[in-house]
Amino acid sequence: MTRIIDTHVHCWDLEKAAYPWLAADESILNRTWRIEEIEEERKKAGVVAGVLVQAAGNLEDTELMLDIANRSSWIKGVVGWLPLTNPRETQRLLEDRFSKEKYFKGVRHQVHDEKDPEWLLQPPVLESLQLLSDKNIPYDMVGILPAHLRTVIKLTEKIPGLRLVLDHLNWPPIASGEKFGEWGDLIKVAAQHKNLYAKISGLGTASGNFQYRSTAGIQPYVAFAIELFGSRRCFCGSDWPVSMLAATYTQTWNQVKNMIQQLLPGAERDQVFFSTAKNFYSLETDE
Repeated sequence: MTRIIDTHVHCWDLEKAAYPWLAADESILNRTWRIEEIEEERKKAGVVAGVLVQAAGNLEDTELMLDIANRSSWIKGVVGWLPLTNPRETQRLLEDRFSKEKYFKGVRHQVHDEKDPEWLLQPPVLESLQLLSDKNIPYDMVGILPAHLRTVIKLTEKIPGLRLVLDHLNWPPIASGEKFGEWGDLIKVAAQHKNLYAKISGLGTASGNFQYRSTAGIQPYVAFAIELFGSRRCFCGSDWPVSMLAATYTQTWNQVKNMIQQLLPGAERDQVFFSTAKNFYSLETDE
């Protein structure tokens, strides 16, 4: 069976942390989601390790994920949140708190919820991101606009040592079917930066209009990303439970596996499903 690291799993607990983006949400997402809910499905899918990714801009969410990681044998990493606009506090938290956590493996801020698409380019944020680079801690970029891609390109030039990954491929234009437009032009430029990686995740729900999203509709964008970044800079994630808006956990992974198996030979498949993610997040796995 193919070994898989699911690099994009969310859990949230409405009683333990605040999730402002869920306040007006009327979908199935507006409840507490626990890691145990996918235990059987992830085993059948061949998922042997997972990375929890922040779902709120507060420390309570990060502490919740670290607690889950410490009691879940297959969760090997946490992409948490830090107050990046306050580099002094970011440094204190890294040195006094999170450097002691073996599962703290990366940082993310929900920049797609910020009004300014260049939020990451603020001087104090750049100072905090330089701290991450100095400590070899990668950053997850969750962008949804071409402007977010332009920001990432500028960021890689300002802090070339910072390892970054584009969550959900920065929302390719799957819903419109455009191949590949402004997104494609910017992805080509972004891929030239060797410390920038691509996460094949969340594509069943990317850009809205996700009902009945087909493998045939998604695969051209995955193929495009793999061609540009290569198997050594691409890895996969489910985006559960957000992915539940379009498909079950099993269906999501079946779709991803079918695409990758069609696009890549065996050794490169293993890189995309396992080894690239392990190396990017510095995960300690048994395999």
